[in-house]
Amino acid sequence: MPAPSVAQTPVAHPQFATDPLAILEALIALPSVNPMGRDVSGPEYLEGRVTAFLQQFFRDLGVPSETIEVQPGRCNVLARFDRPGATSTILLDAHQDTVPVEGMTIAPFTPHRDGDRLYGRGSCDVKGGMASMLAAFARLVREQPATRANILMSCTCDEEQTAGGARHLARLWSDPKSLPPGSLVTRPDICIVAEPTELDIVVAHRGAVRWKIRTKGVACHSSRPSEGVNAIYRMAQVVRELEHYASELPSMIPPHPLCGPATLSVGRIEGGISVNTVPDECHIEIDRRCVPGEDPKLVIPKVEQYLRERLDVDFEMLPPWVEGATLSDDNNGDWAGRLMRHIEAVAGPREKIGVPYGTNASRFAMTGVPALVFGPGSIEQAHTKDEWIDVRQLPLATEILYRFCAGEGA
Repeated sequence: MPAPSVAQTPVAHPQFATDPLAILEALIALPSVNPMGRDVSGPEYLEGRVTAFLQQFFRDLGVPSETIEVQPGRCNVLARFDRPGATSTILLDAHQDTVPVEGMTIAPFTPHRDGDRLYGRGSCDVKGGMASMLAAFARLVREQPATRANILMSCTCDEEQTAGGARHLARLWSDPKSLPPGSLVTRPDICIVAEPTELDIVVAHRGAVRWKIRTKGVACHSSRPSEGVNAIYRMAQVVRELEHYASELPSMIPPHPLCGPATLSVGRIEGGISVNTVPDECHIEIDRRCVPGEDPKLVIPKVEQYLRERLDVDFEMLPPWVEGATLSDDNNGDWAGRLMRHIEAVAGPREKIGVPYGTNASRFAMTGVPALVFGPGSIEQAHTKDEWIDVRQLPLATEILYRFCAGEGA
Protein backbone atom coordinates (compact mmCIF):
# COMPACT_ATOMS: atom_id res chain seq x y z
CA MET A 1 0.00 0.00 0.00
CA PRO A 2 1.62 3.31 -0.99
CA ALA A 3 2.31 5.62 1.93
CA PRO A 4 1.53 9.34 1.90
CA SER A 5 4.56 11.51 1.29
CA VAL A 6 6.04 13.67 4.02
CA ALA A 7 4.79 16.75 2.18
CA GLN A 8 1.21 15.56 2.72
CA THR A 9 1.73 15.50 6.49
CA PRO A 10 1.26 18.97 8.03
CA VAL A 11 4.16 18.85 10.50
CA ALA A 12 4.48 22.64 10.44
CA HIS A 13 0.95 23.18 11.80
CA PRO A 14 1.29 25.09 15.10
CA GLN A 15 -0.65 22.48 17.08
CA PHE A 16 0.65 19.40 15.30
CA ALA A 17 4.06 19.03 16.93
CA THR A 18 2.69 18.89 20.48
CA ASP A 19 -0.39 16.77 19.69
CA PRO A 20 0.58 13.09 20.17
CA LEU A 21 -2.61 11.77 18.59
CA ALA A 22 -2.08 13.73 15.37
CA ILE A 23 1.55 12.63 15.27
CA LEU A 24 0.57 9.00 15.82
CA GLU A 25 -2.02 9.06 13.03
CA ALA A 26 0.64 10.39 10.67
CA LEU A 27 3.15 7.75 11.74
CA ILE A 28 0.72 4.85 11.29
CA ALA A 29 0.12 6.02 7.71
CA LEU A 30 3.86 5.69 7.00
CA PRO A 31 4.66 1.96 6.65
CA SER A 32 7.93 0.90 8.28
CA VAL A 33 7.72 -2.90 8.32
CA ASN A 34 10.83 -4.79 9.35
CA PRO A 35 11.48 -7.65 6.89
CA MET A 36 12.70 -9.76 9.84
CA GLY A 37 15.45 -11.32 7.73
CA ARG A 38 13.14 -12.43 4.94
CA ASP A 39 13.97 -11.87 1.29
CA VAL A 40 11.01 -9.57 0.66
CA SER A 41 10.57 -6.16 -0.88
CA GLY A 42 7.80 -3.66 -1.42
CA PRO A 43 6.65 -0.17 -0.48
CA GLU A 44 5.73 -1.17 3.07
CA TYR A 45 9.22 -2.35 4.07
CA LEU A 46 11.99 -0.55 5.98
CA GLU A 47 12.00 2.70 7.91
CA GLY A 48 12.66 5.23 5.14
CA ARG A 49 9.27 6.95 5.19
CA VAL A 50 9.33 7.42 8.96
CA THR A 51 12.95 8.58 8.76
CA ALA A 52 11.96 11.30 6.25
CA PHE A 53 9.01 12.33 8.44
CA LEU A 54 11.30 12.68 11.47
CA GLN A 55 13.86 14.70 9.56
CA GLN A 56 11.14 17.16 8.55
CA PHE A 57 9.66 17.17 12.07
CA PHE A 58 12.94 18.23 13.65
CA ARG A 59 13.69 20.75 10.91
CA ASP A 60 10.33 22.40 11.57
CA LEU A 61 11.16 22.58 15.27
CA GLY A 62 14.43 24.30 14.43
CA VAL A 63 16.62 21.99 16.51
CA PRO A 64 19.90 20.34 15.53
CA SER A 65 19.28 16.90 14.07
CA GLU A 66 21.38 14.14 12.59
CA THR A 67 20.75 11.08 10.43
CA ILE A 68 23.19 8.18 10.77
CA GLU A 69 23.04 5.21 8.41
CA VAL A 70 23.28 1.97 10.38
CA GLN A 71 22.60 -0.49 7.55
CA PRO A 72 22.14 0.25 3.85
CA GLY A 73 19.01 2.37 3.62
CA ARG A 74 18.27 2.10 7.37
CA CYS A 75 19.06 5.04 9.61
CA ASN A 76 18.90 6.35 13.15
CA VAL A 77 17.49 9.87 13.39
CA LEU A 78 18.72 12.00 16.31
CA ALA A 79 17.73 15.44 17.57
CA ARG A 80 19.13 17.45 20.46
CA PHE A 81 17.90 20.31 22.63
CA ASP A 82 20.40 21.53 25.23
CA ARG A 83 20.23 24.07 28.04
CA PRO A 84 23.38 26.01 28.90
CA GLY A 85 24.42 24.96 32.38
CA ALA A 86 22.38 21.75 32.45
CA THR A 87 24.18 19.01 34.38
CA SER A 88 22.39 15.94 33.01
CA THR A 89 21.42 14.52 29.63
CA ILE A 90 18.28 12.46 29.13
CA LEU A 91 17.98 10.13 26.13
CA LEU A 92 14.47 9.49 24.84
CA ASP A 93 14.49 6.49 22.47
CA ALA A 94 11.78 5.01 20.27
CA HIS A 95 12.20 2.59 17.39
CA GLN A 96 10.91 3.36 13.89
CA ASP A 97 10.15 -0.17 12.66
CA THR A 98 7.13 -2.42 13.14
CA VAL A 99 6.58 -6.13 12.80
CA PRO A 100 5.07 -7.51 9.54
CA VAL A 101 1.38 -7.19 8.69
CA GLU A 102 0.50 -10.63 7.28
CA GLY A 103 -2.72 -11.95 8.79
CA MET A 104 -3.95 -8.58 10.04
CA THR A 105 -7.71 -8.12 10.07
CA ILE A 106 -7.58 -4.32 9.82
CA ALA A 107 -6.07 -1.98 7.24
CA PRO A 108 -2.58 -1.80 8.74
CA PHE A 109 -1.57 1.64 7.46
CA THR A 110 -4.91 3.44 7.73
CA PRO A 111 -5.34 4.87 11.23
CA HIS A 112 -8.89 4.18 12.39
CA ARG A 113 -10.47 5.60 15.54
CA ASP A 114 -13.20 3.70 17.36
CA GLY A 115 -14.02 5.29 20.69
CA ASP A 116 -10.85 5.36 22.79
CA ARG A 117 -9.03 2.94 20.49
CA LEU A 118 -6.82 3.91 17.57
CA TYR A 119 -6.12 0.97 15.24
CA GLY A 120 -3.17 0.41 12.93
CA ARG A 121 0.17 -1.39 12.71
CA GLY A 122 2.58 0.22 15.12
CA SER A 123 -0.13 2.12 17.01
CA CYS A 124 0.89 0.29 20.18
CA ASP A 125 4.40 -0.96 19.33
CA VAL A 126 5.78 1.60 19.32
CA LYS A 127 4.60 4.57 17.29
CA GLY A 128 2.30 5.56 20.15
CA GLY A 129 5.30 5.83 22.44
CA MET A 130 7.26 7.66 19.75
CA ALA A 131 4.40 10.14 19.27
CA SER A 132 4.32 10.90 22.99
CA MET A 133 8.09 11.41 23.05
CA LEU A 134 8.02 13.66 19.98
CA ALA A 135 5.20 15.74 21.43
CA ALA A 136 7.01 16.10 24.77
CA PHE A 137 10.24 17.01 22.96
CA ALA A 138 8.45 19.63 20.86
CA ARG A 139 6.83 21.15 23.94
CA LEU A 140 10.22 21.40 25.66
CA VAL A 141 11.60 23.22 22.63
CA ARG A 142 8.69 25.65 22.50
CA GLU A 143 8.34 26.35 26.22
CA GLN A 144 12.04 26.07 27.21
CA PRO A 145 11.52 25.40 30.93
CA ALA A 146 14.36 26.91 32.97
CA THR A 147 15.16 23.69 34.85
CA ARG A 148 15.21 21.32 31.89
CA ALA A 149 17.93 18.78 31.25
CA ASN A 150 19.77 18.37 27.97
CA ILE A 151 17.56 16.17 25.79
CA LEU A 152 18.77 13.76 23.10
CA MET A 153 15.93 12.18 21.12
CA SER A 154 16.83 9.01 19.23
CA CYS A 155 14.58 7.26 16.74
CA THR A 156 16.37 3.99 16.07
CA CYS A 157 16.07 1.42 13.30
CA ASP A 158 15.77 -2.39 13.20
CA GLU A 159 14.66 -2.94 16.78
CA GLU A 160 12.28 -5.77 15.99
CA GLN A 161 14.92 -8.13 14.61
CA THR A 162 18.45 -7.26 15.78
CA ALA A 163 18.24 -3.99 17.77
CA GLY A 164 20.89 -2.83 15.32
CA GLY A 165 20.06 0.86 15.67
CA ALA A 166 20.31 0.87 19.46
CA ARG A 167 23.52 -1.15 19.44
CA HIS A 168 25.07 1.25 16.92
CA LEU A 169 24.08 4.28 19.00
CA ALA A 170 25.45 2.79 22.21
CA ARG A 171 28.77 2.01 20.47
CA LEU A 172 29.06 5.64 19.41
CA TRP A 173 28.88 7.08 22.90
CA SER A 174 31.06 4.26 24.26
CA ASP A 175 33.79 5.03 21.69
CA PRO A 176 33.80 8.78 21.00
CA LYS A 177 36.58 8.33 18.43
CA SER A 178 34.01 6.60 16.20
CA LEU A 179 31.64 9.57 16.21
CA PRO A 180 31.09 11.36 12.90
CA PRO A 181 32.42 14.95 12.88
CA GLY A 182 29.97 17.29 14.57
CA SER A 183 27.82 14.45 15.90
CA LEU A 184 25.11 15.22 18.43
CA VAL A 185 25.77 11.99 20.33
CA THR A 186 27.11 12.13 23.88
CA ARG A 187 26.86 9.63 26.70
CA PRO A 188 23.54 10.23 28.47
CA ASP A 189 22.89 10.01 32.20
CA ILE A 190 19.60 8.10 31.81
CA CYS A 191 17.79 6.41 28.92
CA ILE A 192 14.01 6.25 28.69
CA VAL A 193 12.96 3.69 26.09
CA ALA A 194 9.47 3.75 24.61
CA GLU A 195 7.50 0.52 24.79
CA PRO A 196 3.85 -0.13 25.70
CA THR A 197 3.91 -0.42 29.52
CA GLU A 198 0.47 1.09 30.33
CA LEU A 199 2.39 3.89 32.08
CA ASP A 200 4.09 1.50 34.50
CA ILE A 201 7.90 1.55 34.63
CA VAL A 202 9.80 -1.50 33.44
CA VAL A 203 12.95 -1.59 35.56
CA ALA A 204 14.10 -5.09 34.53
CA HIS A 205 13.55 -7.47 31.64
CA ARG A 206 14.86 -10.65 30.13
CA GLY A 207 17.23 -10.86 27.20
CA ALA A 208 17.17 -13.15 24.16
CA VAL A 209 19.79 -15.26 22.44
CA ARG A 210 18.76 -16.62 19.04
CA TRP A 211 20.75 -19.01 16.91
CA LYS A 212 20.52 -22.01 14.58
CA ILE A 213 21.59 -25.62 14.98
CA ARG A 214 22.44 -27.59 11.84
CA THR A 215 22.59 -31.32 11.28
CA LYS A 216 24.03 -32.87 8.13
CA GLY A 217 23.34 -36.17 6.41
CA VAL A 218 23.81 -37.87 3.06
CA ALA A 219 21.21 -37.39 0.34
CA CYS A 220 19.83 -40.26 -1.70
CA HIS A 221 16.60 -41.34 -3.41
CA SER A 222 13.78 -41.89 -0.95
CA SER A 223 13.07 -45.33 -2.48
CA ARG A 224 16.40 -46.48 -0.97
CA PRO A 225 16.69 -44.50 2.28
CA SER A 226 19.18 -46.95 3.77
CA GLU A 227 21.76 -45.70 1.28
CA GLY A 228 21.69 -42.20 2.78
CA VAL A 229 21.72 -40.50 6.18
CA ASN A 230 18.60 -38.53 7.11
CA ALA A 231 19.52 -35.13 8.58
CA ILE A 232 15.96 -34.62 9.82
CA TYR A 233 16.10 -37.83 11.85
CA ARG A 234 19.32 -36.57 13.41
CA MET A 235 17.70 -33.23 14.18
CA ALA A 236 14.73 -35.00 15.78
CA GLN A 237 17.09 -36.35 18.42
CA VAL A 238 18.48 -32.87 19.00
CA VAL A 239 14.98 -31.42 19.38
CA ARG A 240 14.01 -34.14 21.85
CA GLU A 241 16.95 -33.29 24.10
CA LEU A 242 16.28 -29.56 23.79
CA GLU A 243 12.76 -30.19 25.07
CA HIS A 244 14.26 -31.92 28.09
CA TYR A 245 16.71 -29.05 28.57
CA ALA A 246 13.90 -26.51 28.47
CA SER A 247 12.00 -28.38 31.17
CA GLU A 248 15.09 -28.46 33.40
CA LEU A 249 16.01 -24.77 33.02
CA PRO A 250 13.95 -23.56 36.02
CA SER A 251 15.97 -25.83 38.28
CA MET A 252 19.29 -24.79 36.70
CA ILE A 253 18.74 -21.02 36.87
CA PRO A 254 16.74 -19.32 39.65
CA PRO A 255 13.85 -17.24 38.32
CA HIS A 256 14.19 -13.48 38.59
CA PRO A 257 11.70 -12.00 41.11
CA LEU A 258 10.36 -9.51 38.55
CA CYS A 259 11.01 -11.19 35.19
CA GLY A 260 10.27 -14.84 35.89
CA PRO A 261 12.21 -17.89 34.68
CA ALA A 262 14.73 -18.49 31.93
CA THR A 263 13.17 -20.27 28.95
CA LEU A 264 14.11 -22.05 25.74
CA SER A 265 11.93 -22.62 22.69
CA VAL A 266 12.51 -24.19 19.27
CA GLY A 267 10.56 -21.92 16.97
CA ARG A 268 11.38 -23.05 13.45
CA ILE A 269 12.63 -26.12 11.56
CA GLU A 270 13.67 -26.44 7.94
CA GLY A 271 15.16 -29.36 6.04
CA GLY A 272 15.14 -31.28 2.80
CA ILE A 273 14.56 -30.33 -0.82
CA SER A 274 11.72 -32.70 -1.78
CA VAL A 275 9.67 -35.51 -0.30
CA ASN A 276 11.35 -38.10 -2.51
CA THR A 277 14.89 -37.18 -1.43
CA VAL A 278 16.50 -38.16 1.86
CA PRO A 279 17.52 -34.78 3.31
CA ASP A 280 21.21 -34.03 3.70
CA GLU A 281 20.73 -30.94 5.88
CA CYS A 282 18.34 -29.64 8.53
CA HIS A 283 18.21 -26.42 10.57
CA ILE A 284 16.31 -25.33 13.63
CA GLU A 285 16.04 -21.85 15.16
CA ILE A 286 16.17 -21.44 18.92
CA ASP A 287 14.99 -18.66 21.20
CA ARG A 288 16.59 -18.69 24.66
CA ARG A 289 15.42 -16.05 27.12
CA CYS A 290 17.93 -15.01 29.79
CA VAL A 291 17.15 -13.48 33.17
CA PRO A 292 19.04 -10.54 34.70
CA GLY A 293 22.31 -11.82 36.12
CA GLU A 294 22.93 -14.33 33.33
CA ASP A 295 25.72 -13.85 30.81
CA PRO A 296 24.24 -14.25 27.30
CA LYS A 297 27.63 -15.29 25.94
CA LEU A 298 27.49 -18.49 28.02
CA VAL A 299 24.07 -19.58 26.80
CA ILE A 300 25.11 -21.39 23.60
CA PRO A 301 28.17 -23.15 25.11
CA LYS A 302 26.02 -24.50 27.96
CA VAL A 303 23.35 -25.80 25.58
CA GLU A 304 26.01 -27.40 23.39
CA GLN A 305 27.63 -29.11 26.37
CA TYR A 306 24.25 -30.47 27.49
CA LEU A 307 23.52 -31.89 24.03
CA ARG A 308 26.95 -33.45 23.46
CA GLU A 309 26.77 -35.26 26.78
CA ARG A 310 23.52 -36.91 25.70
CA LEU A 311 23.73 -37.40 21.92
CA ASP A 312 25.79 -39.56 19.60
CA VAL A 313 24.73 -37.69 16.46
CA ASP A 314 26.78 -34.77 15.25
CA PHE A 315 25.40 -31.25 15.03
CA GLU A 316 26.72 -27.71 14.56
CA MET A 317 25.90 -24.60 16.58
CA LEU A 318 25.78 -21.64 14.20
CA PRO A 319 26.64 -18.09 15.35
CA PRO A 320 23.82 -16.17 17.02
CA TRP A 321 22.14 -13.34 15.16
CA VAL A 322 20.74 -11.97 18.44
CA GLU A 323 22.72 -11.98 21.66
CA GLY A 324 20.62 -9.56 23.67
CA ALA A 325 21.62 -8.59 27.17
CA THR A 326 19.12 -8.29 29.98
CA LEU A 327 17.98 -5.15 31.76
CA SER A 328 18.79 -5.26 35.46
CA ASP A 329 17.27 -3.09 38.16
CA ASP A 330 20.63 -2.80 39.92
CA ASN A 331 21.42 0.81 38.97
CA ASN A 332 18.20 2.50 37.81
CA GLY A 333 16.34 2.78 41.12
CA ASP A 334 16.86 6.50 41.76
CA TRP A 335 15.79 7.43 38.24
CA ALA A 336 12.78 5.10 38.48
CA GLY A 337 11.75 6.82 41.69
CA ARG A 338 11.97 10.22 40.04
CA LEU A 339 9.95 9.10 37.02
CA MET A 340 7.36 7.44 39.26
CA ARG A 341 6.72 10.72 41.10
CA HIS A 342 5.77 12.36 37.82
CA ILE A 343 3.66 9.38 36.74
CA GLU A 344 1.66 9.38 39.96
CA ALA A 345 1.15 13.14 39.81
CA VAL A 346 -0.32 12.87 36.31
CA ALA A 347 -1.87 9.38 36.02
CA GLY A 348 -2.26 8.05 39.54
CA PRO A 349 -0.66 4.97 41.14
CA ARG A 350 1.47 2.77 38.92
CA GLU A 351 4.09 0.05 39.49
CA LYS A 352 7.74 -0.71 38.88
CA ILE A 353 7.69 -4.04 37.05
CA GLY A 354 9.77 -6.63 35.25
CA VAL A 355 8.76 -8.19 31.94
CA PRO A 356 9.73 -11.30 29.94
CA TYR A 357 10.37 -9.53 26.62
CA GLY A 358 13.43 -7.53 25.59
CA THR A 359 13.87 -3.88 24.56
CA ASN A 360 16.51 -1.41 23.41
CA ALA A 361 17.04 -0.53 27.08
CA SER A 362 19.29 -3.55 27.58
CA ARG A 363 21.63 -2.40 24.79
CA PHE A 364 22.02 0.98 26.45
CA ALA A 365 22.39 -0.50 29.94
CA MET A 366 25.27 -2.66 28.68
CA THR A 367 27.34 0.54 28.51
CA GLY A 368 26.71 1.31 32.19
CA VAL A 369 24.02 3.94 31.55
CA PRO A 370 20.86 3.45 33.67
CA ALA A 371 17.82 2.69 31.54
CA LEU A 372 14.06 2.48 32.04
CA VAL A 373 11.20 1.42 29.79
CA PHE A 374 8.00 3.48 29.75
CA GLY A 375 5.16 4.34 27.42
CA PRO A 376 1.46 4.33 26.57
CA GLY A 377 -0.40 1.22 25.45
CA SER A 378 -0.47 -2.42 26.53
CA ILE A 379 1.93 -5.13 25.42
CA GLU A 380 -1.17 -7.31 25.00
CA GLN A 381 -1.96 -5.40 21.79
CA ALA A 382 1.60 -5.44 20.39
CA HIS A 383 2.11 -7.54 17.21
CA THR A 384 -1.58 -8.48 17.07
CA LYS A 385 -3.82 -8.87 14.03
CA ASP A 386 -5.89 -5.81 15.02
CA GLU A 387 -3.27 -3.74 16.86
CA TRP A 388 -4.63 -0.72 18.74
CA ILE A 389 -3.78 1.72 21.50
CA ASP A 390 -5.89 3.45 24.13
CA VAL A 391 -5.58 7.06 23.01
CA ARG A 392 -6.34 8.35 26.50
CA GLN A 393 -2.83 7.32 27.53
CA LEU A 394 -1.08 9.39 24.84
CA PRO A 395 -1.44 12.85 26.44
CA LEU A 396 -0.70 11.38 29.87
CA ALA A 397 2.57 9.88 28.63
CA THR A 398 3.44 13.17 26.93
CA GLU A 399 2.84 15.17 30.10
CA ILE A 400 4.85 12.72 32.22
CA LEU A 401 7.82 12.80 29.86
CA TYR A 402 7.66 16.58 29.66
CA ARG A 403 7.73 16.94 33.45
CA PHE A 404 10.53 14.41 33.80
CA CYS A 405 12.72 16.20 31.24
CA ALA A 406 11.76 19.67 32.49
CA GLY A 407 12.91 18.78 35.98
CA GLU A 408 9.62 19.78 37.56
CA GLY A 409 9.47 18.72 41.20
CA ALA A 410 12.57 16.53 40.87
